[in-house]
Amino acid sequence: MKRNLLAAVCGLFGCYVSAQSGISGELKTEYIPFSSYIRPEDSTKTNSKSNFKRADLNLSIPLSMKKDSNGRIKAWSLLLSGSYAKMTHKDYERQLFPDQMFNAQVGIQHMRPLGKKWSMMMTAAVGVYTDLEQISSDDILGQGGILFIRHFNPNLALGGGPVLTTAFGVPMILPWIYFDWKTNGKIKFNINFPEGMEAGYLFSDKFALKAVVNLSGMTVERNKDGKSMLLGYQQITAGIRPELKLNDKLSLRLTGGTALLRSFSENDRKIKSIFKDKKIADPKFASTFYAAISLRWNLP
Repeated sequence: MKRNLLAAVCGLFGCYVSAQSGISGELKTEYIPFSSYIRPEDSTKTNSKSNFKRADLNLSIPLSMKKDSNGRIKAWSLLLSGSYAKMTHKDYERQLFPDQMFNAQVGIQHMRPLGKKWSMMMTAAVGVYTDLEQISSDDILGQGGILFIRHFNPNLALGGGPVLTTAFGVPMILPWIYFDWKTNGKIKFNINFPEGMEAGYLFSDKFALKAVVNLSGMTVERNKDGKSMLLGYQQITAGIRPELKLNDKLSLRLTGGTALLRSFSENDRKIKSIFKDKKIADPKFASTFYAAISLRWNLP
């Protein structure tokens, strides 16, 4: 998949395959220190540098929840999310990238069983994607997806479905893949593309340690020479994540590792531009340290 497609779908779909009885959410902050800008014309590492700081808030608010005759849950939830990123740039001859990026979405999620072995999750959202310099109707973009999940047994589930995004001005469909496996003991493995994957070991009911790879991004609409353009930011991070369960409602996650990829890509809002081969590579940054801390909660 083209890297410039990642920003359109990453971060929106956190896959919750078990219904929550109360308000659940996550507050997360990320930090990537200054690293060198790699010039796309000749792949030269320059003296120009940029860092990246981001805060994310995601909420899932149950609207209704019912059980069928087999005790399986059918639920509707309201989804609210927002991301704010701040970048500082040093030693550039001219400004290439935004200082701020802001994405906010509101959406609906529906989950229901389909027979004894299948379930479905559907999500639709609309949001604002802006660099905060000038906000207009062009900054409003829509997304949605549907996921069909096959439950082979209580420890194994596999799902797939399409994600629809209008972030490029025309509807585009991308694959959504979900895989969840755990042993009866301490090991768990999860893939939720295009969000990432994790493999972990549960030391106790209070503490787990995981190896994680995450794909995330942001999209902003900008006016360039009187034309609406979309600037996509993408990052791939890998690291180790200790998870501590503070109590029945709160858990703390700490992640340390490497930002393997940070890049920007710009397109006009035409589908042919998305798939057109570029003569020059997208601008990117050298790999560097990555850190994140998040607090998750699930209220009764």
